[in-house]
Amino acid sequence: MECVKLTISSQTHLQPETEFNAATTPEIYRRDACSTQIEERKDAETPEIYRRDACSTQIEERKDAGKASRLQVRKAVIPAAGFGTRMFPATKAVKKEFLPIIDRTGRAKPIILAIVEEALSAGIEEVGIVVQKGDRTFFEDFFKTGPSPELFQKLSQQNQDYSQYLQELGQRVTILTQDVQEGFGHAVFCAREWVNNEPFLLLLGDHIYSSQTESSCARQLLDIYSQVQHSVIGLRVTPSDVIHHYGCAAGVWQEQDAILSVTQVYEKPDIEYARQHLSVEGLAEDLFLSMFGMYVLDPKIFDCLAEHINSNFRERGEFQLTSCLDKLREFEGMAGYVVRGRCFDTGLPDVYRQTLIDFPISRGAIG
Repeated sequence: MECVKLTISSQTHLQPETEFNAATTPEIYRRDACSTQIEERKDAETPEIYRRDACSTQIEERKDAGKASRLQVRKAVIPAAGFGTRMFPATKAVKKEFLPIIDRTGRAKPIILAIVEEALSAGIEEVGIVVQKGDRTFFEDFFKTGPSPELFQKLSQQNQDYSQYLQELGQRVTILTQDVQEGFGHAVFCAREWVNNEPFLLLLGDHIYSSQTESSCARQLLDIYSQVQHSVIGLRVTPSDVIHHYGCAAGVWQEQDAILSVTQVYEKPDIEYARQHLSVEGLAEDLFLSMFGMYVLDPKIFDCLAEHINSNFRERGEFQLTSCLDKLREFEGMAGYVVRGRCFDTGLPDVYRQTLIDFPISRGAIG
């Protein structure tokens, strides 16, 4: 499948997504849709654990171990172990990952199903969903158990066929558990054994994605990974007035396929830091690259996460991912790619409402 190419030149300026129009977009919807919660840090304040080779030994030892499995990405990980406190009291009745959206065919489905379908439609073979220990049965019931005979008989033929499709899809889903909620990075780490030293696609558990090309957002990143053969982070163009909400990246464009050689990954910079350290050639003034919420990661990321967990290094009380991404970049390199599409947040009431409006759908009803 051909990748969409983006030509970068001194005369070309990448433009931000329409959702960032300050004149038309509510402030709450311009908040961080795709970043983890990590405290801002200045270079002078960077803890020693960032400056030393926190995971270099493990990474060097495993350089050869993963070569055989790097050519193909077979697995996707979806962390879905949060409490959903910002969507309370709706999340007292239903897990936030099961709140409904309407897809582009007009079908109502839970958010988590749309994310799983994004992964599988891109060629992923297996999906691991990381959930709270007490929620395991709920997720397994949805993906592994069909409707009751009485409900099944009342479904239209189209929905009976879809029910069968769900049962087949569920065979490719594995439910993993995070026994204690210790942060986004910790949730990713809980998939380590299941990933089994393979590269993997990482998708956020409260975001849905819409491509602007024939290739899905996930497929675009997988195609870039097949070229560069090291970790790839999805990016989007973001204006300066909201950059402090986002995890961001800087780097140098390669000559082909609009691939960015990432030189820094930084969480929630202020505008002064962004202007000084995160400007990227080809972007108009005060436009930057922030996280899209989709990654293809080498399994060495688990070594960096393990170092933080074993040393109890926390950010805002939790184990996070962004600092480990920058460590991984330092030791093996990392590519960035401006995804031709949009990610839609579902984790806040106003944002969720806007997602229901903006997520591209056809209005044909399904009975």
